[in-house]
Amino acid sequence: MTSHGVEWFESWFGEEYVALYPHRNEAEAERAVSLIERTLGDARISRVLDLACGSGRHAKFLGHRWWTSGVDLSDVLLRLAKKNGVPARLVRADIRDLPYRTESFDLVVNLFTSFGYFETDDEHEHVIRDLRRVMTSGGVFVIDYLNAELTRKSLVPRDESVVGGKNVVQRREISSDGRFVVKHIDIETDGRHFIERVRLFSRAELEGILTRAGFHVEQSFGDYDGAALTNESKRVILFARKN
Repeated sequence: MTSHGVEWFESWFGEEYVALYPHRNEAEAERAVSLIERTLGDARISRVLDLACGSGRHAKFLGHRWWTSGVDLSDVLLRLAKKNGVPARLVRADIRDLPYRTESFDLVVNLFTSFGYFETDDEHEHVIRDLRRVMTSGGVFVIDYLNAELTRKSLVPRDESVVGGKNVVQRREISSDGRFVVKHIDIETDGRHFIERVRLFSRAELEGILTRAGFHVEQSFGDYDGAALTNESKRVILFARKN
């Protein structure tokens, strides 16, 4: 563990996050992992890294197929994964400082927009370069990201709901520089406020990051069922092989 200062994701992905989102969609997670398995086909996969694994929603299904390690910064989410019996070796670390040896994994996945959280693009590019380091020759990296243009077009500025008996107001905006989608979460019952901020990387920008880090993108999909990637796709799913 190294210090990068206190950042928004350190306070948000804790007890409040678990309370507000207690049941993320496991069926969706299984579809995502099944897509990966089908796309890889007969490729030999011995060791898998779930990068920013959270509570282990995807690591659960990855671990049923391959030996898996999950890494995340949130102690709360990792404890929940352990409590739920996720079949993976769970490691607490900042993904900017991966605690793994060179050429440890045949497959690295980063799913459900668990990227784009940092202030600078240099930090994001560093993550991709370092995950390449921990991958074997010819290994595959899968990133599952939001569709930035669709997010801009379909942004819901505000909604209000009652979750676990608490009144929750969520406000969304695009940052003034156009680079981030920002969500303000107000738990009015408790008077608490949290922020989510995700970089709006376009498909071309993601592919550029991957190329500069030493990958080439082989396949792309627009959803977990394997549909073609278009401007209207809900997801941007890229399969990139280490050069």
